Amino acid sequence: MKIFEYPSGRAEIKLAAIINRDAGFRKKDIAAVARIVGEVRKDGDKALVKYTNIFDSPILTAGKIKVTDREIKAAWKKVDKPFIRSLNRAVSQIESFHQLQKEKSWINTERTGTLLGRMVNPVETAGIYVPGGKGGETPLVSSVLMCAIPAKIAGVKNIVMVTPPTKDGDINPYLLAAAKKVGVSAVYKAGSAWGVAALAYGTGTIPKADVIAGPGNIYVTIAKKIVSGTVGIDMIAGPSEILVIADESAVPEYTAADILSQAEHDVLASSILITNSLKTGKAVAAAVKQQVENLTRKEIAKESLKRFGAIMVVPDIATAIDLANRIAPEHLELQVEEPFEYLGMIRNAGAVFLGNYTPEPVGDYIAGPNHVLPTAGTARFSSALSVEHFTKKTSIIHYSRNTFKKEAKDIIRLAEIEGLDAHANAVKIRLGRK
Repeated sequence: MKIFEYPSGRAEIKLAAIINRDAGFRKKDIAAVARIVGEVRKDGDKALVKYTNIFDSPILTAGKIKVTDREIKAAWKKVDKPFIRSLNRAVSQIESFHQLQKEKSWINTERTGTLLGRMVNPVETAGIYVPGGKGGETPLVSSVLMCAIPAKIAGVKNIVMVTPPTKDGDINPYLLAAAKKVGVSAVYKAGSAWGVAALAYGTGTIPKADVIAGPGNIYVTIAKKIVSGTVGIDMIAGPSEILVIADESAVPEYTAADILSQAEHDVLASSILITNSLKTGKAVAAAVKQQVENLTRKEIAKESLKRFGAIMVVPDIATAIDLANRIAPEHLELQVEEPFEYLGMIRNAGAVFLGNYTPEPVGDYIAGPNHVLPTAGTARFSSALSVEHFTKKTSIIHYSRNTFKKEAKDIIRLAEIEGLDAHANAVKIRLGRK
């Protein structure tokens, strides 16, 4: 990792490259995904089978798209007991955290003659997208938990999951066990853009969802962008990011490991260290160089760090935090002597990890907060996936006759200024009745 002095022109050039690394999608990718989405909308299961046969499982048929109860029961027999223990702990803690997010309907009668309020209701059907991960060899169990649990807590009755099958037409048993544990209603063998399109428009087999949530590759992301508006989505997610603020109290080996935990995701992932100590910066750079050689995905991590990794040496921690707020990272770690002293200064971050013993993977799997987080600077205005994503709010309004008459002239005046005579007349017509 290269070391930069901040502020400086050289540092600004590097920051610009990192911040703008995901500025947009290629036209040919957008066109390809749009074609797939349109075909699924038109041909339903036929299109699903076509694309699944080409890219995932050449033997899948329309009758095998839905995972059967027999397959789910068989999956439970295949997973090991240590996994079940870990799964139970993760589910319990993620559920406890998301229970605190539940919103209640409310009514206010403070203004004489009025009843105003808001009803909170869950959507009818939530669609969960779970990536296959190396043809099912690396099942992303955590994505099942992070998407399905808030939907369940929101009160969604029908939670359906799509995920690409293996070449043999199966779903990894760990994914099926997790789906069963968190109350997924049904699992379907469909991935990539065609899986997202199926959730957006429905097919003969897969029901139409009201909201789609879950991570995926660029084709999944483009598909979600295309269907957004037809269906609700969680967010348009970009490559993974981590930003660590560290002082001399940080353990360089820990910091290096955390940086690499995101660099291994993708060659577009961003890993940044901001420190007020050149000594710390050099020690972390050395630790990264040593640790990366032991990773199975070391070539990906190396390319990611070369293109979008950096160590910024700043005058003080306050400057580090200002820079972090400007970048608005997905994951922000505070590996400083008194992290809680600086927490109130953080304005833009998907999630904040405090102290030397809170590495980013703690949040990925088991702490409780959601790991589906805003990326590419969208933490400036966006938030983690939550129970709220699976609900909708309806306003409630009631006026008594006396209060209506009291405010009628003001309503009429505003409507007439806007040139909406019918609006004004809907009020005037009621003033004449006794």
